[in-house]
Amino acid sequence: MSGGAQTAGHPAESGGSVEPRIHPTALVDPGAELGEGVEIGPWVVLGPGVRIGARSTLAAGVLVERNTVVGEDCHISKGAVLGTDPQDRKFSGEESWLHVGDRTVIREYATLNRGTSASGETRVGSDCLLMAYTHVAHDCRVGDHVTISNATQMAGHVVVEDYVTLSGLVAIHQFVRIGTHAFVGGGSRIPQDVPPYVRVVGNPPKLYGLNSVGLERRGISVEARNLLKKTYRILFLSNQNLSQAMARAREEVEDIHEVRVFLDFIRSSERGITS
Repeated sequence: MSGGAQTAGHPAESGGSVEPRIHPTALVDPGAELGEGVEIGPWVVLGPGVRIGARSTLAAGVLVERNTVVGEDCHISKGAVLGTDPQDRKFSGEESWLHVGDRTVIREYATLNRGTSASGETRVGSDCLLMAYTHVAHDCRVGDHVTISNATQMAGHVVVEDYVTLSGLVAIHQFVRIGTHAFVGGGSRIPQDVPPYVRVVGNPPKLYGLNSVGLERRGISVEARNLLKKTYRILFLSNQNLSQAMARAREEVEDIHEVRVFLDFIRSSERGITS
């Protein structure tokens, strides 16, 4: 990693490495660190404590304000804003961070805030796609392989687990968890936790079965999908309350990893479950 501005043009090769390429109109803090082959477009601003991983590209007008780590092979599109102060009245200037994993794409005008003293960081995983105008608030944790569609908005402390798909214009209440492999339909308002593997849509949101297409595409076995379907029916389509249904599912459904993830998520929910 190296700090300081480079000249525009083709990347320079030095000792087998490819130096960063920085447009002459970009403003790069002397303390910023840029990996090999990084490309910084026109009018980009990089502040103190910023680290950009190898081969990542930042398009025109990107702002990375401070204390932000971006992984390797990422692409950040025009006008995106990363690492700004949390929008929290309790924030009093304490040191906090934003971390973005490898191979993640952040599209136009998305906004990602740093954390607060509550956790110290906001984190977005690897291989994610954050489409235009999405907002990731302070102290959120977004897993790997997550797709967040246009104009979806997260409040603070939201947890989005691996392989989740959030459609456009979704509003997520603070402290909500979205379980792995879940699918949330467009225009939904999510005030409570969404279990793993399910489909949810609406305002108020309702469950619409398993995310069967997504599970098949991601290589979840037929056996596991059938057991998840059986679990879903016991939990949400029986006449029992959720506590009774949970006990029944643990007795009647084979104990495989996916079923344990499903039941443990519901058991540990603090905000209640979308149903």
